Amino acid sequence: MCGRYASSRRPEDLAGVFEVEKWEPEETLEPDYNVAPTKEVYAVLDRPLKDAESPRPVRQLRKLKWGLVPSWAKTPEGGARMINARAETVHEKPAYRRAFAARRCILPADGYYEWVTGEQERELEVEGRKKRPRKQPYFVLPADGSVFAMAGLYEFWRDRTLPDDHPGAWWVTCSVITTEAERTPLAVAPAEGPRSLADIHPRMPLMLTPDRWDAWLDPSRTDPDALRDLLAPPPPGLMRAYPVSTAVSNVRNNGPELLKELEAPEEGTLF
Repeated sequence: MCGRYASSRRPEDLAGVFEVEKWEPEETLEPDYNVAPTKEVYAVLDRPLKDAESPRPVRQLRKLKWGLVPSWAKTPEGGARMINARAETVHEKPAYRRAFAARRCILPADGYYEWVTGEQERELEVEGRKKRPRKQPYFVLPADGSVFAMAGLYEFWRDRTLPDDHPGAWWVTCSVITTEAERTPLAVAPAEGPRSLADIHPRMPLMLTPDRWDAWLDPSRTDPDALRDLLAPPPPGLMRAYPVSTAVSNVRNNGPELLKELEAPEEGTLF
């Protein structure tokens, strides 16, 4: 799954990486080292500009809310639960299938966080004890330091309680597509602990390599069967992972120190 990630790159840098044609300076977000559901995030998408004479899709960097609200939803309350869409079923689930066919995006990140329950804590769970497991967080990112391009979907939702000219009348929300985690060895693994992404968690965000960006963002591609080919996992061996402080587990903590690599998992959270 993807429940938390880091996004610290400047919009002008992202615009260069993704060949963005349009982004609004007023939509600039501050670097966020602990992106959580319902927060505003950057998304790259191809879409005609509003009121433009040409219907040509324009690559844009937009600010969306993480947690997809289907267009048919009566209220936006379920958005916080729709932060992830499974690659295996995204083409058929009512909440995602229309967005999958026409509204795909890329959610750029530095990397994502995932939590592993320490072996000793897991044993306590098995024995039926009530002690809450203490989970060790890991930061997962491209081994070469490039932007982590997560496959995503976006959707529009109209708040019918507000007039048309109200700035909050339209919500634009998004979801991260996830896939089965790689079982092949990490490109760079921690000195002790997990050797593959599957050792950390059975799911991972679907990373799109640059050769798939244009096809994924192209709104003229609407055939679900053809689009499903783009959901194939990336080549193995592109990722690294390392343990970070359990401070990231509190969404109120936010700063570059959250990305600092620990020499070993924190005491009590051994893998």
